[in-house]
Formats: sequence, C-alpha cells, structure tokens
Amino acid sequence: MKQATSRDVAVITPWYPTRELPFRGSFVQAMVEATAPGCDSLTVYHGDPWVAPMDAAATKAVEAANAKLMSRAVHRVPTAGGAGLLQYPVTVPRGQNHGAQALNHERQLRSLLGGKPLPADVVHAHVGLPSGWAALKNARPGAKVFVTEHASFLDKVFDDPDAVPLYDELLEGVTGFLVVGDKITETLERQFPHHADKILRIPNPISFDAPRPEPVKDLTKWIYLGTLGEHKGVGWLLEAFAQCHAEDPTLTLTLAGEGPLRRPLTERVAELGLGDAVELLGSIPHERALELMREHDLLVHPSRYETFGMTIVEGLAAGLPVLVTRCGGPQKILAGIEDAAGELIDVEENAESISDGFRRLRARFLDKGLDLGRARAKLAADYGYEAVAQAHYRLWFPDSP
Repeated sequence: MKQATSRDVAVITPWYPTRELPFRGSFVQAMVEATAPGCDSLTVYHGDPWVAPMDAAATKAVEAANAKLMSRAVHRVPTAGGAGLLQYPVTVPRGQNHGAQALNHERQLRSLLGGKPLPADVVHAHVGLPSGWAALKNARPGAKVFVTEHASFLDKVFDDPDAVPLYDELLEGVTGFLVVGDKITETLERQFPHHADKILRIPNPISFDAPRPEPVKDLTKWIYLGTLGEHKGVGWLLEAFAQCHAEDPTLTLTLAGEGPLRRPLTERVAELGLGDAVELLGSIPHERALELMREHDLLVHPSRYETFGMTIVEGLAAGLPVLVTRCGGPQKILAGIEDAAGELIDVEENAESISDGFRRLRARFLDKGLDLGRARAKLAADYGYEAVAQAHYRLWFPDSP
C-alpha cells in the first residue's frame, strides 16, 4: 500500500460538539486538539444526523434538496488545535437501522465532496458504523484509513443483520482499527474472531494543562457530569446524596447533563426538599464542564457500564477525587492508583453502595488524604495529549522522523 506522502488528515465523525449539543463528541474534539498540531493539516467532517419521521418519497426529496444546499451552506471553519471543521447535516429517517445509516452517511459525505474522494492521505473515523464505513468508501486510492470505535451499544448494532456484513468488510478494509476499552474489544472479538489480530487500543486523550487553583480540603461539593439516564445510575446518586445530606447539610450536588431522567430528578429533588442543595444545570459546553470540575470537591460517577470513562480522567486531571463504580472502564483506568485517586464501589441497584462509599472515602480523605499527585502523573503518562498524539502519529505517519 502507498505510504502517506504528507501529514494531511481527514477526521470523519457523527459526533462533534454543536451549539445545541455541546457535550456530544467532546472526546472527538479532544483527539483533534491533541493531534492537529503535528499534522500539515487536519479537517473534521462532522456528519450531523438530522433525524425526522420521513417515508421513502420524503427521504429522497429531502436528501436531494440537502445535496443542492450543502455546496452553498457548508464552509470550513476553525476548530480545536488549529484544525478545520466542516459540519453538514445527514438527513436520517426515524427508525433507520444501523446498516442503512452507514450507507446513508457514505452517500451524503460523497455528496458533500461532489463525488470526489477525501483529499487526505490519512483518514481517521470515529465509530465503525456509520462513519468508518463512510470514510472507507470515500477515501482516495492509497489512503490509510483508521477507525476508533467508541460505541458502547455494539451488541445492538450487530442485532441488525444488514450491519454485520458491512462491519466485517470495514474491518477487512481499514489499515488499522482502534478501540478505547476492553468491553468493545470483547464484543468485536466475539463477533469477528477472524479480525481479532487487527484490533489495537489507543485511549481518548485528556488535557492535564489546567489543574485546580487550590487543592481540595473537604469532600462537600459533589458533581456529576454526563447523561441523565438510568444506565448512569443518577437516580441512585440522588438518593445517596439525600442520605448523606441528612447527616451533613453542608453537602451540595451539581448535576450537569441532559437525558430522560431530568424531569423525574427535578421532581424528586423537590420531594426531598433539596432545592437549595441540588442544582441541575442541563447541557453545558465542555469548557464549562472542565471549569466546574476545578470548582467542586468530588466527582461521583455511578454508571452501570462504561467502555472507558473519560470524565473520570478529566476529573483527576483537574485535581478532583473520584467516587466511581467498577463498571468496566473505570477499574482499568484506575488500576494501581485506586486508593490514591478516590474510591471504587461495586455496581449495585441501591443508594447505600454510593453513600457508604462516600463515608469511607471522606473518612480516609480527612484522616490521611489522597495521593492525587501520583494518580494524576500516572494518568497523564497514559492519557495525556502528548502520549495519545504520539500513538496516533506512529500509526498515521510511520515513515516520518
């Protein structure tokens, strides 16, 4: 295969922060910010799914109109790390399955490009379907194509019989296939054992450049950042906070994020009489999330399942102790530094596991403290911008000095 003759990179993704959804794809933005400075140029192609109820005739008409408008409406704008960004809508009929979505993204990216291939020697996509497929089918001959899989819902993707052969072809055709956590690796190896030797691991990058101005002195100000959904354990988190707040009324809880539980959580806060202690911020920009971490004392992340756990690393990068569940990614991230970083608790369907974990952590913190410096140094070596960028460069530009 032809080696890359330049350090031009195209990044293809269905997730990237927007004004309406500032959280979505922040990990892709971080990867761009980390890697763009070492490239001649890096352009992000964000195929933003616009989902609506459409029948076949309406879908065809809307897509045709969209194709005509894209050449006028889509412009390259600056984004993280000095990269460029092209955000374009991908019209998606509600309920479209994963295989059809991949073909849809392939077709609409080609429309944006005017039928020409992506103008880069290295193409890197985020998630196999839809964007990995779109990248593979729109790359120019001789280009290197890489995919990073983040999706925690791969089992559901593979429930679609049309998606499985596309994913198999994708694994066969790409230059390299990367994952961010063990759970994704296990799912892929179970589904495609003949491609197991092609799967590599590179984590999402985290910035360690802005620690908190003063160290944490007590664990009174709790914060949760993420989706407000059942799978994140936020219902149990609120109940655990209520138990701990009854013992210490100085405690506060900030919940940042959107999701189906926002209204039930708001109602439950009122029922518990915690309106002065609990704040629901809704969706906020990633930069504000990082600021909030430096303003709080404890990151609580009681997820039922995580492929990685980027928020946990970001919290420790900001000098924040963590109380997190052993839900997949976190115990891998914190291996060897569990006690230095905070407290790991089991995934249990109750509030007491969280409240008991907090009591243990707070007692230990106030008695002997934590070695957050050691935890932060280890994580920077594993997940810092420089470490992750160099891992990508070794794959993208193997012949460069």
